[in-house]
Amino acid sequence: MNKSDGIIKSLLMLLASLFSYLKNLLMGALQALSKQAPERELNKPQDKSSGSRWGKILFFTGLFILTLMFISSVQDVQHDEISYSQFIKLVKDEKIDKAVVTERFITGVIKPDEPGQATKNFMTVPLWQNDLAQMLAQNKVDFVVRSTDNWLSNLFFNWIIPMLILVLIWSWVMRRTAASAQSFLNLGDKIRIHQDTQANITFKDVAGADSAKQELNESIDFLKTPEKFQRLGGRMPKGVLLVGPPGTGKTLLARAVSGEAQVPFFNISGSEFIELFVGVGAARVRELFEQARNKAPCIIFIDELDAIGRSRGGPVMIGGHDEREQTLNQLLTEMDGFDTSVGVVVMAATNRPEVLDKALLRAGRFDRQIVVDKPDLQDRIEILNLHTQGLTLAKDIDLSVIARRTPGLVGADLANIANEAAIMATRVGHDKVEKEDFESAIDRILAGPEKKNRVLNPDEKRRVAFHEAGHALVAEHVPTGQPVHKISIIPRGVSALGFTLQLPIEEKFLSTEHELKDQLAILLGGRMAEEIALGSISSGAQNDLEKASDIARTMVCSLGMSKKMGPLTYGKRQQLQFLETETSEYRNYSDVTARLIDTEIIALVEEAETRAREIISANRSALEQLAQVLQEKEVINRDEMMALLGKL
Repeated sequence: MNKSDGIIKSLLMLLASLFSYLKNLLMGALQALSKQAPERELNKPQDKSSGSRWGKILFFTGLFILTLMFISSVQDVQHDEISYSQFIKLVKDEKIDKAVVTERFITGVIKPDEPGQATKNFMTVPLWQNDLAQMLAQNKVDFVVRSTDNWLSNLFFNWIIPMLILVLIWSWVMRRTAASAQSFLNLGDKIRIHQDTQANITFKDVAGADSAKQELNESIDFLKTPEKFQRLGGRMPKGVLLVGPPGTGKTLLARAVSGEAQVPFFNISGSEFIELFVGVGAARVRELFEQARNKAPCIIFIDELDAIGRSRGGPVMIGGHDEREQTLNQLLTEMDGFDTSVGVVVMAATNRPEVLDKALLRAGRFDRQIVVDKPDLQDRIEILNLHTQGLTLAKDIDLSVIARRTPGLVGADLANIANEAAIMATRVGHDKVEKEDFESAIDRILAGPEKKNRVLNPDEKRRVAFHEAGHALVAEHVPTGQPVHKISIIPRGVSALGFTLQLPIEEKFLSTEHELKDQLAILLGGRMAEEIALGSISSGAQNDLEKASDIARTMVCSLGMSKKMGPLTYGKRQQLQFLETETSEYRNYSDVTARLIDTEIIALVEEAETRAREIISANRSALEQLAQVLQEKEVINRDEMMALLGKL
């Protein structure tokens, strides 16, 4: 046995081993496919062994084919290459025994010179000529004509490669089709369970909202020890609805309940139920509650409930109920049908409870509604403490001052202020977050970013300075005016050319008649300052006049603060959205009454204008000084202003 035969035998043994391993891989893959469970848990990491198994199958299949091609090439290389002229000479000398003629080569066997000697194989590249076959026949050469080199090349290039390309194209098309169908129908793949990642969020991570936490503690106790409520025959409310403005932490509270109780947390948005095909949303609701029962005790949290819980009514879609109504009906059925003793608490959040269907809010479904309102002063201090834990703060920073400067802001706004302060400090190169960084961040959030490219001409700058100085001067002289914290004539936002920032001393939830009249005088102080100091008024007081008109109309029509109109309300106002100030008014009074209302509104505004004029006229020199310093420095804080007024 020569060396080439040994190589071929070794390769054949390797091929046998590869074929056996490939067969085992195929059998394992088929068994894995046949044993797949009909249902799989969501968010469970997929088993990647089947994918790696198919990868190994493809790898060893390719290796098997390449080995066959190598064996074929090894067999072909064992021929001794001779020149074509030598081949012609051997043919003419009748020393060629057999020959195989192909399109590319001529191979064959050379007769031995003496009997008993071994034959030699040869290979040559021919120069085709028409009389080659005749010459071979005349010299008694047994030759065979073939169209290709060998059967393996024919099989590989004409059959295996085209079929493999078709299989790959077909597999790609089927995967894309399956992925498109799954994303198009989207059945149940958006239900997320946050069991391990959200378990660390507790009430310690939620600053403020003490009343909401107290209400939610009962839900936590029920999830931990349901027998505590069942001992006396009571039951836990099926649903808890969190209501409040955006950014107050409703979703964070729901996750904190899950973390406190250490139970799975099903989180899905209301909009994720709605799909193109009718019935998909209802199927998703059924799947959600079925998984929740299997995972009990747990929490189902539906964010933005108003996306599917709107009041039913209006025109019916062609063919029956539309998708939203069918989804809502299924949600109502599921909430009414499941047993509270299984330990499933349904929580939802919305900032528009006025649009929810009444059937969704009745007893037995969302039994308990918890209002997550905007934080008060103490809550804002706690929220700022929480969001500044990771910041390097300067020693002179007082978070209570920052909290007093941000009335009406929610937790998301305060977190944004802390982040903006850190960005400001980095931008100017501070080693720590300084007080002025927080001031700049608050001004950016409340009044908008500085418009440094908007340069006022000297006349406009002087007018804006007198306008803002007038606001500040009146605010400091009216009895109930809030202290002025900062005056600025730097353009900000879309149209603000300056602002006067007042810092409330304490949180207030009511306004008296005197406070509202003082507020009217403060609003008109800027306009009066322009008129007295410059002899004319400008369009810069437009926003002030709008606010003053709204306050005066509210005093007359809604608050009964007019002696002529009496303690009555005029016009029926309807709030367009929950916790919003925008309203629509329905007129329910006569034209005579309307004229009286207009007269009283004008009288209130004129009275405020007179008060503002008197204050500014009596303090004309202070007005001039404030306006002059504002033109020079553009920003004045309270200490500088009080020094100019001689009250410090």
